[in-house]
Amino acid sequence: MTSIQMPQLGETIIEGTILKWLKAEGDTIERDEPLFEISTDKVDTEVPSPVTGTVTKILVEEGATVPVGTELAQIQDAGTSSASTGAAGASASAGGVSADAEAAANGDQATDGSAGGAEPPAASPVPAAAAAPPASAASAAPAPLPDRGERSQILSPLVRKMASEHSIDLAQVRGTGNGGRITKRDVQAAIDGGGSGGAAPTPQGTASAFATVPSPATAGAGEEIVPMSKVRKLIAEHMHTSLQVSARAWNMVEVNFEHIVRVRERGKEAFAAREGISLTYTSFVSRAVTDALLAFPPVNAELRGEDIVLKRFVNLGIAVSYDEGLIVPVIKGADTLNLVGLQRAITDLATRARSHQLKPEEITGGTFSITNPGPYGSMLSVPIIAQPQTAILAFDAIEKRPVVIDDAIAIRHMANLSMSWDHRVIDGALAAQFLARVKQNLETWDFAEDLGV
Repeated sequence: MTSIQMPQLGETIIEGTILKWLKAEGDTIERDEPLFEISTDKVDTEVPSPVTGTVTKILVEEGATVPVGTELAQIQDAGTSSASTGAAGASASAGGVSADAEAAANGDQATDGSAGGAEPPAASPVPAAAAAPPASAASAAPAPLPDRGERSQILSPLVRKMASEHSIDLAQVRGTGNGGRITKRDVQAAIDGGGSGGAAPTPQGTASAFATVPSPATAGAGEEIVPMSKVRKLIAEHMHTSLQVSARAWNMVEVNFEHIVRVRERGKEAFAAREGISLTYTSFVSRAVTDALLAFPPVNAELRGEDIVLKRFVNLGIAVSYDEGLIVPVIKGADTLNLVGLQRAITDLATRARSHQLKPEEITGGTFSITNPGPYGSMLSVPIIAQPQTAILAFDAIEKRPVVIDDAIAIRHMANLSMSWDHRVIDGALAAQFLARVKQNLETWDFAEDLGV
């Protein structure tokens, strides 16, 4: 007998909602055939069966939200009898995903429509063995402290980083997460308590303040109470945590987009006819940024404890605003794509993000992010870094401005590119050099050659 559990589709995912069972009790199912649909804070996806057999029990109703690790169903494996498998049934994680949607065309300046900082992408899915136990166990009193070696295998990178930076002995921290797992809330509680662990609530104003149960809000005259969604709570927590973890600094350059505007106007109709999608300015910025990241690796790095990990590849996150809030799908291997390839990837990911059809691996592993509030008229942005990345670039509105060119006043299409960066890894001179490289690329590259116009 195989037990099907709520999978963990990313490290920040703690629960999921059963949207629809695709099989009923008594139905047969093939290995990798979709069993049910779930919704999490990150993605909506189908989950396939890990085995071939017969669905004998469905334990969670449609519409129910349960913690990661909760037993959802049982499948009698094909070719085995219930007597031989009974109480010794194996537990398997149903962590697969299915079908993509076709890409659709997007708007002029950008495909994302984001309006500020980027939500950090979730970490990679973990095996069910490292996931939490069923809800009944999670609701019990905190488990005794397991040995440090066992727990170190399931600690998140953020938990390790916070513990290292504040000299917290994780062996002395009691985990309040599923199965006694140590969460960032537990580490923050230890930091606030001067290094002592425990499950005591943390003070208001810390990143874990969302773990407390606030008093119900009371609406005044002309007010409406709107509960925070799961996604909104997650974004709030991630953004607050990022500001606490990184030493954020910021600077900006003004870029002359006149050359790019003309190239795009000359080639956008032919591009749309050939590719079936719109040519947006975000692809130009992404191409220029990718080159600069390879030239200045610390901007494309990650801080792990006291070590800086330089990435010799670019996985580019593009912030996308959608009905649930903000998500950052990642273009893997962006450094291997030309302008056309980047536009295809941006359009595809943004389209599927808005239709809740991203795969878990498509929102993980970013090394640098771009957010684009420009289509909404934003002129200057100070985005929040998507941990554990070291920087994020904001691309604001392109508009005509008077500028001085060759000692004469001229009208040109101009835009501001600003970057928030982690001063623990990047210094001001390096940040300025990186932005100067991006500016130079945008103002001088022959993008017409990439487009064939």
